[in-house]
Amino acid sequence: MFKNKILMITGGTGSFGKTILKRFLSTKVSEIRIFSRDEKKQDDLRRKLNNDRLKFYIGDVRDYNSINQAMKNVNYVFHAAALKQVPSCEFYPLEAIKTNILGAENVMNSAVDNKVERVVVLSTDKSVYPINAMGMSKALMEKCMISKARMQNKSGTIFCATRYGNVMASRGSVIPLFVSQLKNNEDLTITDPNMTRFLMSLEESVDLVLYAYKHGAQGSIYVQKSPASTINDLAQALIKIFNKKNKIKLIGTRLGEKLFETLISREEMARAVDLGKYFSIPYDNKSLNYSKYFSEGEELISTYEDYTSHNTNRLNIEQVKKLLLSLDYIKEQL
Repeated sequence: MFKNKILMITGGTGSFGKTILKRFLSTKVSEIRIFSRDEKKQDDLRRKLNNDRLKFYIGDVRDYNSINQAMKNVNYVFHAAALKQVPSCEFYPLEAIKTNILGAENVMNSAVDNKVERVVVLSTDKSVYPINAMGMSKALMEKCMISKARMQNKSGTIFCATRYGNVMASRGSVIPLFVSQLKNNEDLTITDPNMTRFLMSLEESVDLVLYAYKHGAQGSIYVQKSPASTINDLAQALIKIFNKKNKIKLIGTRLGEKLFETLISREEMARAVDLGKYFSIPYDNKSLNYSKYFSEGEELISTYEDYTSHNTNRLNIEQVKKLLLSLDYIKEQL
């Protein structure tokens, strides 16, 4: 489906964007447009990959004109540009709104205006029952995507989302921090040893994006089933891998941090479709005339559980160690 097509990746110089980019370079896509605001990262990527199919566009998703000019003749868009650091979004919530909500709206509006075939937006587990500004902004981005999907006719742009837990060794992941602390013989700083996080590789996350492009239904959110571990077991596994004796230092929960993450709420689980490796969450297609649904209620919802990092498949230290050793990042650091 990608043969002779043009793909745009917003935030294409980030860890996630670069992984998507490398996978798509192995397809027969005719052109990949990297849209981001960091000229240094673009120049580094241009020199490193040296590929004629790559085109670089400097711009900001907050500015509709800059994204719209870059989207001419594009067939597919992967929207990864975002502010994703929880603490910085807590201190500057309006900046999170400008990038994660208004920026995403600009991308989707431009996609409609330029008759793009498919748009996949990148979301996060923090958008489910959000308690921090980053999660709240991503939750509203999902709502904007669903709203945009509702407005499309049968031949219109298809919008869908991929929602992830912790993508291991990506920007913002705790793994690079732990590796740095291990190499510098520093204490490993842990907020809460019982805190759990989903564990998913960058390569697996790309598989989910490709699935969304090939099979994505209008307005649906796609979630990969992922194992999880406690932060303490993750730290212990890394200590074993690097054969170190660093101590663990508890520093307390950070601003806006959850004890566990939820990938799918129970309300969503009530209508989710089990696809084997993934879940698909179709959007609720009720209209604003919802009084006719009100009397029926949603009795089934109470029989479902949230899909969380506490109740998914929990890995022990040895299993986490095996998973970490499969990562290119860890292999490079050893």
